[in-house]
Amino acid sequence: MQTTVKNPVSFSGTGLHSGKPATLIVRPASAEYGIWFRRTDLSGNTLVPARWDAVIEGAALCTRLRNSAGIEVSTVEHIMAALAGCGIHNALIEVDGPEVPILDGSAHPFVEGLMRTGTQVLNAPVRAFEVLKPVEVRQGEAIARLEPSDSLYIDFKIEFDDAAIGKQYKTLNLANGNFVRELCDSRTFCRQSDVDAMRAQGLALGGTMENAVVVDGAKVLSPGGLRHDDEAVRHKMLDALGDLALAGAPVLGRYTGFRAGHALTNKLLRALFANPDAFRMITCCETTAARLPGAGLHKSDLPQRFLQEIV
Repeated sequence: MQTTVKNPVSFSGTGLHSGKPATLIVRPASAEYGIWFRRTDLSGNTLVPARWDAVIEGAALCTRLRNSAGIEVSTVEHIMAALAGCGIHNALIEVDGPEVPILDGSAHPFVEGLMRTGTQVLNAPVRAFEVLKPVEVRQGEAIARLEPSDSLYIDFKIEFDDAAIGKQYKTLNLANGNFVRELCDSRTFCRQSDVDAMRAQGLALGGTMENAVVVDGAKVLSPGGLRHDDEAVRHKMLDALGDLALAGAPVLGRYTGFRAGHALTNKLLRALFANPDAFRMITCCETTAARLPGAGLHKSDLPQRFLQEIV
């Protein structure tokens, strides 16, 4: 069955790129509502759909949404990954600024808050997009691909010259609580040279060593080092789940990414939905619903270092 949050849950912090403080509140919503953002600092048509066709194409460094009135919300990928990974299908997300707060650079704070407030089962079946034929998009050396699978799998490979990252590959079935167990605490990452370049362009103004893994060659500059040896590729998988969640319903398929980013994953969704023969929407039976991200989630699925945060 579809779900929403039991009670409103609030998060406050600064935007990674804008550096502006923001408060985000996830509120319960009815069945079939889906996921919507609302800019509470503005007036007029302030509802922004969390949907692939609202993504600003070509936006760099994060996923940005825009509605028909030109109202935007950026850096939505981590909260979207948290909602998908917790199996939440309906919610109204209020934010009082142009950017979702970055918090610690991962999806964990969102996951912890969502699990703390809990979910409410709604009287409506879960529907999902089943991938029927392979769809692939490329941009230079980067590749993103979807192909048929009975669960959502993510395969991801990255290659960086910096020895602190290097070549990393991971594959994961996102069924049940695997997102929470394996990916949710992995932080965004960047090279020190990229940070310097972005700040020169007025970007990454809210970035710190506390909300990103910053590397310089073989060195990890962020205090405490890495949470996982392969934290970088895990974060890319986290981002991919968040961007795929903009399909508007869970995706049953195998996603493969090689050097892919937000823009390419959105391009992949556009290619999928442009080909009616490549997908179909299904009503999930009990067996299929049990394979979706977030199904059967329990607080013990949180990474061990965070378990004490839920009472």
